[in-house]
Amino acid sequence: MLILGGGVIGRSIAESLKGEFDVTIIEKDEIRVKSLSESGYQVVPGDFVYTATLLKASINKADLVIITTMDLQTIKRAIQVIRTNNKDVPILTLIPDDMSVDDLRNSIKEEFESDVKIDYAISPRSAISKVVVDIVEVFGERKNGTLLLKKLHELKKKGDSLLVVMHDNPDPDSMASAMALKRIAQNIGFRVNVVYGGEITHSENRALMNVLGMEMNKVSRGSYEIKKYPFIALIDCQPNGNLTILEDEDFQKIQIVIDHHQILQSLKEKIPENAFFDIRAEVNATSSILAEYFRSLNMNIDTDLATGLFYGIYVDTKKFSKLSNVDLKAIEFLAEKVNYELLDKIENPDIPTETAEILARAILNRRIYKNIVISNVGFISNRDAIAQSADFLLRLEGITTVLVFGIVDDRIEISSRTRDVRVNIGKILKDAFGDIGSGGGHAQAGGARINLGIFKLAKDKNSLLRLVEEAITEKFLEALGIKEG
Repeated sequence: MLILGGGVIGRSIAESLKGEFDVTIIEKDEIRVKSLSESGYQVVPGDFVYTATLLKASINKADLVIITTMDLQTIKRAIQVIRTNNKDVPILTLIPDDMSVDDLRNSIKEEFESDVKIDYAISPRSAISKVVVDIVEVFGERKNGTLLLKKLHELKKKGDSLLVVMHDNPDPDSMASAMALKRIAQNIGFRVNVVYGGEITHSENRALMNVLGMEMNKVSRGSYEIKKYPFIALIDCQPNGNLTILEDEDFQKIQIVIDHHQILQSLKEKIPENAFFDIRAEVNATSSILAEYFRSLNMNIDTDLATGLFYGIYVDTKKFSKLSNVDLKAIEFLAEKVNYELLDKIENPDIPTETAEILARAILNRRIYKNIVISNVGFISNRDAIAQSADFLLRLEGITTVLVFGIVDDRIEISSRTRDVRVNIGKILKDAFGDIGSGGGHAQAGGARINLGIFKLAKDKNSLLRLVEEAITEKFLEALGIKEG
């Protein structure tokens, strides 16, 4: 490696590379030559804009040439001479702040009437700006994690137990994030309980919990398990439809809210002002935020937790198809720590018999309206099988939109999917069922829930299913702007 110029920059570069690369410095100033030689550097005295000097420094054998001068005329002459003697060696050069590499290349072509290849060019101003931006980004990452730790330490002075609450039917992102927050709080000395209010029935979700040994407990609204904890942390959930176990008086115990969904102002007003909030709607998975805490705070993360967070990101980013900068950094941080055999077991679990039966029922009971499928799976206990059925039916040839519904306990559970870019399924579900229940979601996937209400008056189950199917079908097709028949 040749370094052209033994001034402050050239010497600093040589010092940094010493011992790792065979470095030769070309310098014409006799005093610098002597100083560099006495310091143990290999130095070729002479002016590097002359062929003789470059040949003496073995330019023909160089792996890389670094030009450290900021004088434009010297830079141009040096590049021209280097290329005359070695057409292929990579060149890294400093360039004046007001010049681009294309400007430099065009200037050399105009002066020497030849095209030259410049591999790398660095503007000191741009380089300094990048370093500053990188430092600021690191500061921002550390700030969120540091504030979380500060909040936990403050709470630890008042109590040593923390309730981490997921949404009613937690998905992999919620589950992995909750376990990560539990680990952080445990490191400070908290006793932590991770809870949810609904069911974990989806095959992949149960596999994630079992394979990674995630300890989570189902609790009911108003239970002692909630009341006995002085502090509550909400992770990847908010009481706006997907969280029903908290009563109004519980809101004042919420001290931590971490989510990648925008918080409702009405909810924020119910939570103590001094609570820790990390709400980032631009991030696509809460697992990415938790991974950032571990990375920025240099906290140890074991294989199981890394695998869980990685899978949480994988699911919530639609198999890494939609990634923010935070998501990308999290994936990079976790990738080398993931147990891919465990990951395969989680992603491809054995299908429970009940789920298989519901999938079969969804196929048999499907009704097709142009390119839309609506299917009634009847009375079931496995709510997640409805979403799995919707995912499966969307793969049918010629089908662009799917709605699957079933009756779970005293409510109608609905899941819908679309690959029609003209349809926002979350909005469709809200328009269709928002006035009689709750509905919403994203552009391509969503869900709805309706209490049975007057449907309970039906004399038998078959009549109830028929009434529900007629009502659901009519409202869904109407919201889509399609006439039945």
